[in-house]
Amino acid sequence: MRELVLSLFLLFLVQCVKSVYSTPTREQFQNCLSTKQFNSTFQNPINLTTHKPDSRVYTDFSESSSPNSSFLNLNFTSLKPILIVKPKSESEIKQSILCSRKLGVQVRTMSGGHDYEGLSYLSQSPFIIVDLVNLRSINLNLTDDTAWIQSGATLGELYYKIAKTSKIHAFSAGICPSVGVGGHISGGGFGTIMRKHGLASDNVVDARLMDVNGKTLDRKTMGEDLFWALRGGGAASFGVVLSWKVKLARVPEKVTCFISQHPMGPSMNKLVHRWQSIGSELDEDLFIRVIIDNSLEGNQRRVKSTFQTLFLGGIDRLIPLMNQKFPELGLRSQDCSEMSWIESIMFFNWRSGQPLEILLNRDLRFEDQYFKAKSDYVQKPVPENVFEEVTKRFLEQDTPLMIFEPLGGKISKILETESPYPHRRGNLYNIQYMVKWKVNEVEEMNKHVRWMRSLHDYMTPYVSKSPRGAYLNYRDLDLGSTKGINTSFEDARKWGETYFKGNFKRLGLVKGKIDPTNFFRNEQSIPPLF
Repeated sequence: MRELVLSLFLLFLVQCVKSVYSTPTREQFQNCLSTKQFNSTFQNPINLTTHKPDSRVYTDFSESSSPNSSFLNLNFTSLKPILIVKPKSESEIKQSILCSRKLGVQVRTMSGGHDYEGLSYLSQSPFIIVDLVNLRSINLNLTDDTAWIQSGATLGELYYKIAKTSKIHAFSAGICPSVGVGGHISGGGFGTIMRKHGLASDNVVDARLMDVNGKTLDRKTMGEDLFWALRGGGAASFGVVLSWKVKLARVPEKVTCFISQHPMGPSMNKLVHRWQSIGSELDEDLFIRVIIDNSLEGNQRRVKSTFQTLFLGGIDRLIPLMNQKFPELGLRSQDCSEMSWIESIMFFNWRSGQPLEILLNRDLRFEDQYFKAKSDYVQKPVPENVFEEVTKRFLEQDTPLMIFEPLGGKISKILETESPYPHRRGNLYNIQYMVKWKVNEVEEMNKHVRWMRSLHDYMTPYVSKSPRGAYLNYRDLDLGSTKGINTSFEDARKWGETYFKGNFKRLGLVKGKIDPTNFFRNEQSIPPLF
């Protein structure tokens, strides 16, 4: 009898544990959304979707594939989302947050789905996705050179709207048109006019955030500490940014672009080495980045370097400037093309001459290739012999890539504590490393990732130190990840100070005030500090 009672008691405990810790179902979540308490306006199937084996949005999550099937997450295996919510109003976002809290599930907010490690749509814990695709309005005010942009808009949609409205306005942000505004701005935001106008996050003048309680805050009501944190600190740690008010840049009606491409070798190594010393010191109107990649000539791989350039002015100004500052490149007038700013965006996307409407295509991705990426900051010119070794290593891969983005200009004029993004004065350029592959197999993945990690290790002596810097928008879970809701601030320092240096502590303090229970979290979010 005693054994029977004990068995029944244990069975009761198991059922209790299951009831507490079981993952809520899609139906439970829909029921929560439809209760009078939340005054639901959701209408299925327009606003709610679920995982399907042949879903365009999700493939096999046992392989942790991204919406664009562009990479495998190497650091964890994601669960499938309970629900994909596509709200059409801000009240529906509020409902999603409150129901998630009630049912004990995580929220992943997706703007464009370009997080390099997929943290806007992957999770180790039960979760829903709030896809902001239906909230992407853009309102320009050319009188005061500002725009309000909902977080679901893409850079391409923003650029298209600007170009159709004005010939002398732009926004200082990235060149990939399908990148979502929300994530790009909140992580910093590199672009071709950043040396003149700063990062995307440097140009934010207001924001509207929904917090863990479903309350909407603007700059005035959220306070300057939280507003500071959103501009480069990764907004997903603090809530859901509904929209951004940004300062538009004024640009000439005609800008100048050129490409100078050469095979890697002794003379090219010298040219790249020379660029390191001047790229961040050139006129703020001049942006010259270096791309090192492979090309296939017959059956033989060749490593080449490309100088890709935007100048905010005409050819008549550019040639004398280049002859004075970078004569080694041998630039001639016939190598250059004058165009509008919006055409320069097409130029940097290798799409010159194509209709501008291609900027509205949210599916412009990485051609269904998987990839692994890393980043670095360089503070002293890298020796020439390093490029020789890089060339040798690149010949081992089909599609390796390194992009050197010059810093300096306005970026260096802003103190590293003025925003969470700290990599300013003293940094010559940023390196983005990437390797791509097409075969969706673990063995293939491991081969390329080992190569990438080896290259990154090789570069250690030549890049920033104490800490070795990295760029949040090139997210890298190799740097470390959180251990769930109980991750301590000290545990997160390793990767947190890599992205944010000394600003990481202030970000933790802001997190402790706005989200003390750490509801808005992911595998590399900021833990609260009290």
